[in-house]
Amino acid sequence: MKKSIMLIAALCMTSVMTFAQKVIRVSTDKTDLVMKVSPKGRLYQVYLGDKLLNPSDYDNLKWDVYAASDGAVCQRGHEVYATSGAEDFFEPAVAATHADGNMTTYLYYKSSEQKPVDGGTETVITLQDKVYPFTVKLHYVAYAKENVIKAWSEISHNEKSPVTLWRYSSTMLYFKSSKYFLTNYHSDWAKEGQPETTQLSTGKKIIDTKLGTRAAMQAEPFFELGFDEPAKENEGKVMLGTIGWPGNFRFTFEVDNVGALRVIPAINPYASDYKLKAGEVFTTPEFIFAMSNNGMGEASRNLHNWARQYQVNMGMDDRLTLLNNWENTGFDFNQQSLAELMKDAKDLGVDMFLLDDGWFANKYPRKDDHAGLGDWEATKSKLPEGIPGLVRDAKKAGVKFGIWIEPEMGNWKASELYDKHPDWFLQNTGVEPVQQRGGTQARLDLCNPKVQDFVVGVVDRLMTDCPELAYIKWDDNAITANYGSTYLGSDRQSQIYTGYHLALRKVLERIRAKYPDLVIQGCASGGGRVNYGLLPYFDEFWTSDNTDALQRVYIQWGTSQFFPANAMAAHVSAAPNHQTQRTIPLKFRFDVAEAGRLGIEMRPSDFTTKQLAFAQQAVEDYKRLRPVIQLGDLYRLLSPYEQGGVAASHMYVSADKGKAVVYAYKLKHFVGHTVPPIRMQGLDPNRSYRIKELNKVGNSITADGKLISGKVLMEAGLALALDNEYASRMVELTAE
Repeated sequence: MKKSIMLIAALCMTSVMTFAQKVIRVSTDKTDLVMKVSPKGRLYQVYLGDKLLNPSDYDNLKWDVYAASDGAVCQRGHEVYATSGAEDFFEPAVAATHADGNMTTYLYYKSSEQKPVDGGTETVITLQDKVYPFTVKLHYVAYAKENVIKAWSEISHNEKSPVTLWRYSSTMLYFKSSKYFLTNYHSDWAKEGQPETTQLSTGKKIIDTKLGTRAAMQAEPFFELGFDEPAKENEGKVMLGTIGWPGNFRFTFEVDNVGALRVIPAINPYASDYKLKAGEVFTTPEFIFAMSNNGMGEASRNLHNWARQYQVNMGMDDRLTLLNNWENTGFDFNQQSLAELMKDAKDLGVDMFLLDDGWFANKYPRKDDHAGLGDWEATKSKLPEGIPGLVRDAKKAGVKFGIWIEPEMGNWKASELYDKHPDWFLQNTGVEPVQQRGGTQARLDLCNPKVQDFVVGVVDRLMTDCPELAYIKWDDNAITANYGSTYLGSDRQSQIYTGYHLALRKVLERIRAKYPDLVIQGCASGGGRVNYGLLPYFDEFWTSDNTDALQRVYIQWGTSQFFPANAMAAHVSAAPNHQTQRTIPLKFRFDVAEAGRLGIEMRPSDFTTKQLAFAQQAVEDYKRLRPVIQLGDLYRLLSPYEQGGVAASHMYVSADKGKAVVYAYKLKHFVGHTVPPIRMQGLDPNRSYRIKELNKVGNSITADGKLISGKVLMEAGLALALDNEYASRMVELTAE
């Protein structure tokens, strides 16, 4: 029996070697993903790793061959898009119940093509079932220079009645290594981006979320993989991965019986069976990944460079500095007090004034978060001249004007929107609704085209009344509850989770087509919507509602693994901080906020003369260095999670290595403890750099004003004198 099994396997191997195989390569300058069509027409991944240099290498790549116990199966390997009901024993990439009730699908290779796209090469592979008119198109876009690949799938059919999809993954990737270490990021409101590393063992580990529109709450939609050892900053083989989906996602990491790791990024199928009509195309989210043999730092920089150029809306443009009224006025303001704040913003030197929540509704005035949401007209008692009057006041003060909206939400029984259109809200008939944020907030049913028109109309009316409006903060302060749609029929209720976000994409595409230059921030109780699925439409995100500078070091550190600085909004708040009651020096607060897109939440008129002068200079220096900070390469020098967590440091370096900005923060203070010189990275060792300390308070660093070679700065380091509690440094390096 053993001999017959071996013979069967040998015959299979012989056919593999002699068959004129179709080889499909998805390649960057440093990475190859190689797939082959088997003699039976199935598509297998045969390689994912360093770029192969010799054509003969591809001939030697084979899919794994396993013989079944009875010798019947001689071909079961790493199928590129494994299906349910087939011979693969593990988690499928796609699972469908066909129109006749059959739950088995086999996908066979039909065709493939490659074409140039902006910045890269797109590969499209068409797979089809032989029994059913069921088709999957696999898309891969490889960005050669940035060493980034994104992948997604399109699923369609022409069966007589709808097909029910109950698994629909973006892609499926396989890895072979002795060990696998996963770093995933968990969070909650005000403590986003917290890393946790575990070794993967045989079986599955699933990271997912079920909160509807909170892709980045509790579990976040990005991860790192370390091969053979935990992922390190500057050495070792790693992969960074993230899914571009603002709703429920699921990452499945499965180590199989032969020690191979399968990574399956997908929309979470929880309560989301999707009835796909004949001719309809279901498009999964993009899965984006970057690999490196030199640690997370290189992979991060590649991902950032790719994102700024190809994924983030207006990603190569400078981001505006701003003054936000929220932390200094809350809901208590009027036109006159806002006009005074606009003058303060100009005096401070920022580019824009942002009006936050509380400016709208008349029948149910927005005095707090209990009423008015959905009624997007200015409250006459507060703002007698409406938003046009505020835009005029901002222009008179010499700053741009931005405004807060939350157009996907409304207040139950406390808004004219609900009075007129109760059927526009997600709701369970006869069930007391789950009411959030103040007790009355609920989500609109975006599956309904009329609601989509309403949401687009909120932006339309603002832009029609105020064509000079420069910025919108688009918030989303509740999870998806009250699970029920009066628009979707009883047979399609399971499409709410997926349908909502497919509709949101349509809404944002309409807005972007009409207002391409309008800057929009994505916010969801802070960092709840931090993901690449929205950044083609939103220019930046609100990294966290937590503005405590000490905690922000950790939040921004984790988020920076995947997202560039110009996408991360960071604000300076008052002291003591309204959330933690911690009093942190103004310098530390500015040094932390200036590592992202700088904003200010304080009331400048409350500053002392000395504080105002400090803030004005800090804003001026930030705006001067904005191209380096927002577009430079990030090097993380000292992790807040290593060496006892005493300090953290990172730097941005311009593409030509002519300019750099260094940040360092003392996080814990112990008597007699000294932070040693911090070694720089990314500089030109053959050039010398003039050292200039910024945001000076008290004693300067000893190297301030000196000219030091890049070689010395990288080998011996720079002493930053982090000697006291809450000590921080911001240093400019200029090549001469």
